[in-house]
Amino acid sequence: MPDSAPLRQLADGAEIPVLGLGVWQVPDGPECENAVRWALELGYRHIDTAQAYGNERSVGRALRDSGVPREQVFITTKFFPGASDPAAEAEESLRRLELDTVDLYIVHWPKGGATWAWPGMEQARERGLARSIGVSNFNASQLDEVAEVASVQPVVDQVQFSPFEYRRGLLERCERDGIAVEAYSPLGTGRHLGDAAVAEIADQTGRTPAQVLVRWCVQRDTIVIPKSTHRERIEENAQVFDFELSDEQMARLDELDRTGGTERARERRWW
Repeated sequence: MPDSAPLRQLADGAEIPVLGLGVWQVPDGPECENAVRWALELGYRHIDTAQAYGNERSVGRALRDSGVPREQVFITTKFFPGASDPAAEAEESLRRLELDTVDLYIVHWPKGGATWAWPGMEQARERGLARSIGVSNFNASQLDEVAEVASVQPVVDQVQFSPFEYRRGLLERCERDGIAVEAYSPLGTGRHLGDAAVAEIADQTGRTPAQVLVRWCVQRDTIVIPKSTHRERIEENAQVFDFELSDEQMARLDELDRTGGTERARERRWW
């Protein structure tokens, strides 16, 4: 792995790069293939997709065309809970990705309850379809429900996380059981880049607002997966491991939280 992308050990012993490229809302085809190819050229070794995104084929093509050995790239996909069989859907994901296994397989959201899909997730892991399994958009209470029935605990909870969505309660719950928080939409799909406090800290550090927001996630001990389809921004988002935000700057960013330090993964659900 490149020095610019440190690894974090998950609770099951697997190692995951703390920076990845997210491809939510990137259409299947050249736009997605280019984004993934550029990311891999720039040293990324972690790509995050999902069945619901409809772009697994592009991720697989870009990985094959990149020339980067498969074993050097951490691939995540997510189970679409509108389907009924996580293991069967994992097989379909692998067919689209043209891979033998994914490194991480996640329940995308807790539609229909927190626990019903988990036995199928464990089956996907047992069959070697996924090396690690986790969840996304699960509240602390829903993690508790899974913990009560699981033979294998989730290693991640992927949630919307940034200074503006600083879910302290959920982060603390995850840390208690060794569950890594993965931060999606750390830039607020661009909304957070124009904030005055973020801009001021960017000026102080000689960095961009995007780099400040991604770095905050890193210093909050999360795995972070910013999304972009522009090569220069993909490169910019990765240049966050050669500086640190001060305690004062971190505290000021913490104050931007709009969730009240919630244990919830979402303020409103879409399912």
